[in-house]
Amino acid sequence: MGAKMGGDDDDVMADINITPMVDIILVLLIIFMVTASVINKEAIEVELPSAATGGPTETTSLGIHIDKDGAWYLNGEPTGKEAVRAFIRQEKAAGADLMALIAADKTASHGEVVGAIDLVKQEGVLKFAINIDPVPPPAAAAKAGGVAPVPAPPGDQE
Repeated sequence: MGAKMGGDDDDVMADINITPMVDIILVLLIIFMVTASVINKEAIEVELPSAATGGPTETTSLGIHIDKDGAWYLNGEPTGKEAVRAFIRQEKAAGADLMALIAADKTASHGEVVGAIDLVKQEGVLKFAINIDPVPPPAAAAKAGGVAPVPAPPGDQE
């Protein structure tokens, strides 16, 4: 598509040049790709226990995490039990309807998890959920055409 020679200068150019638009889109794509790796939220390493009977929970402003060493985190920040108690009191005073989401490492002490539940209930947070790593139940695997493994009884192993 070169320039027309020997034609009228009054002709209307009817072609659309999309090259600048493609250039802008490619630059935006590169910017999004670069910034996507920077917007990576740090997470606390917690290996959640597995359960087949879990469901989605609502978004919460009270996330309590207990790691394998028994350390407590409140909304991603290292904390202690009294700081969690103070946070709940502050949010309740502001009129917030809190729901606690408790995530504990599967090797964390049962007493720590019970302590977290007890703490939030003492402070008036009656809605709470325990975070799990969902696994499909064996019945769902069988319905989907898969065969669910059946473990052998302890005395029948060869």
